[in-house]
Amino acid sequence: MNKIFKHIKDTVERNHSRWLRFWISRIPGIYLPGSVQIRGRPIVEVCRGAEIHIGENVIINSSNRGYHVNMHSPVKLYADRKGAIIKIGEQTQINGTCIHAYESVDIGKNCMIAANCQIMDCSGHELSFDRVENRINTTSGGFPVTIEDNVWIGANCIVLPGVRIGHGSVIGAGSVVTKDIPPMVVAAGNPAHTVKTAESSTMRHRS
Repeated sequence: MNKIFKHIKDTVERNHSRWLRFWISRIPGIYLPGSVQIRGRPIVEVCRGAEIHIGENVIINSSNRGYHVNMHSPVKLYADRKGAIIKIGEQTQINGTCIHAYESVDIGKNCMIAANCQIMDCSGHELSFDRVENRINTTSGGFPVTIEDNVWIGANCIVLPGVRIGHGSVIGAGSVVTKDIPPMVVAAGNPAHTVKTAESSTMRHRS
């Protein structure tokens, strides 16, 4: 009986994913192959003249079922201005995360992005210290964000405008990334800084 229920559940989830993929593919400016898996309903907004490119075998997960931490919100992909581009490389997994681009957010292949992260290339408003009463009426520029291949970003992280995270690096849960992170390190904290390197980790393992 359990096998029958599991088969029914898997069939329903596959059909739902196909329907969501079809619905998203109809949005102008979005490009995704048939191999993309969509779990739960994401929020996808693409302004006229903006684009979102999703690679082969990407997982876009907005469902708490079977996920190891509590996910507060669905995935949100928001290409917010004409010319803005969001790219997600093949086999990357995005869980309950907001990705917001005025200019570009480029995420590489085989990345893991855990729940409740905020990745943005913009601040929303200018500082406007010369006229703070008008700050609410301003909009900021965009500063491209690049996340290279094989990066793992833990839950509840914030990646701020203009940042590059080097390939293979890990960002510890709850970190705020305010500046570039080199390849093959573990970075954590607010602001995030290197706490371990691949070389030091290998040396400890051998000793």
